[in-house]
Amino acid sequence: MAGQKNKFFTNDAAVCLLAVFCCMLWGSAITCIKIGYKLFGIPSGDSRSQILFAGCRFFIAGIMSVIMGSIAGKSVLKPSRGSAGRILCLCLFQTVLQYIFFYIGIAHTSGVKSSIINGTGVFITILISCLVFRQEKLTSRKVIGCFLGFAGVAAVNMSGASLNMNMSFTGEGFILLSIIASSISSSFTKEFSKYDNPVMLSGFQFILGGAILILSGIVSGGKIQSINGRGIAMLLYLAFVSAAAYSLWSLLLKYNPVSKVAVWGFTNPIFSVILSIVFLSEGNQSPWPRIAASLLLVCLGIYTVNSGGPRQNPKRVPPCAPIPKK
Repeated sequence: MAGQKNKFFTNDAAVCLLAVFCCMLWGSAITCIKIGYKLFGIPSGDSRSQILFAGCRFFIAGIMSVIMGSIAGKSVLKPSRGSAGRILCLCLFQTVLQYIFFYIGIAHTSGVKSSIINGTGVFITILISCLVFRQEKLTSRKVIGCFLGFAGVAAVNMSGASLNMNMSFTGEGFILLSIIASSISSSFTKEFSKYDNPVMLSGFQFILGGAILILSGIVSGGKIQSINGRGIAMLLYLAFVSAAAYSLWSLLLKYNPVSKVAVWGFTNPIFSVILSIVFLSEGNQSPWPRIAASLLLVCLGIYTVNSGGPRQNPKRVPPCAPIPKK
């Protein structure tokens, strides 16, 4: 059964379909979070309530992940004694730090600018995987592919009122810090999946991280001003986005080099820009031919990164969490 999973999740077509599905879900997150703020009556400057909102989303996402993973695996997912440190480590980078910065950051910048900054995330993820964790080699193909992909993300955001050179630390700066935390968590996920079920890790780190964010939001004075059916439906959708996307992404990282999976992240900002145009009226000056051209560049970048020879994956486990005795 494990061999069949390995073959499926390393199949190029499966990686393509699953990665694009994850990125499509994530691409909808920025738009849906902004809509969620309005439905729950959360002002753009109320970071305490935004953190509370994020905590509710991820706590529910964790429960969803554990339930879906238990059903798929036909056994209840639960952490082992040795997995506590790894769950805590992932919780810190993948949920707490990433989303404190992310939720505050997107409230202080446009969906389009968030998308173009997010476009740097793939390059940062690959750099961290290659240079810090040494999980694979940094090749010229990967560098060229990253530049092509980022050019595609930049092309769709080249003009318009929502894209300017105005920067703020709590806006664009926090989005960048969020990306760095997310990039580190990708390499940790790759390492920790050698010892634990990646869906279990994803689910329980979401539960722990969501609880921390909820507590932080409440203690600091965060409030949900308006509770209504549409808002709850949006919250459940955002929880599903995290549960489904991160669980699938973690499985892809377990069975593939980080670069092979991460490069598909260039499609994330494209989906986000399209949805920002449709639902938020941001960047509607970006014509569809420009979007098509950006998608072409992104596809070229993905092909370039994945067209090299076999990748080496030297084993190295970071000192963040204990290794179980064999």
